[in-house]
Amino acid sequence: MGKEIYIHREIERPLKLLHKQFPAVALTGPRQSGKSTLLKKIFGKNYQFISFDEPLMRQRAVSDPELFLDNIKEPVIFDEIQYVPELLSYLKILIDKERNKRGRFILTGSQQFNLIKNLGDTLAGRIGLLTLLPFSKHEKEKIPFLKKKLKNTQKCFADACLRSSFPEISVHPKIGFESWYSSYLQTYLERDVRTVYNIGNLREFQKFLQLLATRCSQVLNLNSLAGDLGIAVNTIKKWISVLEASQIIYLLNPYYRNLGKRITKNPKVYFLDCALVCYLTGIRDTRHLLNGPMAGALFENYVVQETVKSFLNNGKRPNIFYLRTHNDVEIDLIIEKNMRILPFEIKLSKTPNINMGRPIERFKKIFSKLNIMPGRIICLTDEDISLTRDIKAQSFNSYLNWLDANV
Repeated sequence: MGKEIYIHREIERPLKLLHKQFPAVALTGPRQSGKSTLLKKIFGKNYQFISFDEPLMRQRAVSDPELFLDNIKEPVIFDEIQYVPELLSYLKILIDKERNKRGRFILTGSQQFNLIKNLGDTLAGRIGLLTLLPFSKHEKEKIPFLKKKLKNTQKCFADACLRSSFPEISVHPKIGFESWYSSYLQTYLERDVRTVYNIGNLREFQKFLQLLATRCSQVLNLNSLAGDLGIAVNTIKKWISVLEASQIIYLLNPYYRNLGKRITKNPKVYFLDCALVCYLTGIRDTRHLLNGPMAGALFENYVVQETVKSFLNNGKRPNIFYLRTHNDVEIDLIIEKNMRILPFEIKLSKTPNINMGRPIERFKKIFSKLNIMPGRIICLTDEDISLTRDIKAQSFNSYLNWLDANV
């Protein structure tokens, strides 16, 4: 495939910072998001690299964790630590012997749920936690052959949906979309879902994943999913947890602070890679993407996934919500910062108009006691346009730059 291209990741700065502050750092994220590549690039010269993806290495660590660690030369990167949770309590003992020594261990893992729980329980106060998702829009723009291609939001959106944001497929244009995603899904199902979680019928789980993809950007309705698949609600609940834990999906919670009982309580579901949605729903070309029945939902998904990446790449937890009240006030995205509420509408349109800002105006009127800032409509416009005194149409690029500067 020729010379390897390394794209600098936005998370490098917070990663280096935490590395100097804690004895251990954990970098979680979905499979193939670039965790190992990133760590080898930054720390590879000085750190031993051990991958627990290798069955022999895993067996040695599980059978005698103490002996295994005695033979490890620090500092060390432990890749895919979720396969050997037994190691964590022994790492804690090592860290506590030399508590002030920084950057000794770097851990990666593909299943956040189990990993973070174990790390939180075992290494509380001793470990810095970060999450790496696939390439952000700004990271993809650093890929040499994509610079000219990604010249506006529509092109970036189409590329993220019909190609991918995962590093491997992004930097190697000859890799086929179908074959890569088929292989990725199979690896995910076999290695993560079957190995780490007792999931039951993999074929039913895959059908569930496909059905969920058709409902991206919608309020999560467990009963409806269970009814359509003929599966118990508790099973659907468990499967949602698995997808969230392995960072396939992101659940956007409703904003409910001081709003009482007037709001929808269920989260909305978004995929953290909209190309996976397109793979699962059979969307393969620009016409179908931009004019098909899922066009608006996919653009909303794209904006939310990139928003989540911006927060995580800055080492922050996403402080984001949506709103839907029982009298039909609906706001696509709310960012809360310093007790201020920033409302956003997301529209797949190149010609924003005042009507698109009506939900924000209603929101401000009904909840006048809240500290609601002027609203913005994120759309396909190339430049920011003031529509009213309180509503601005904002280009996606301008929105992301604002986000990076303000999260």
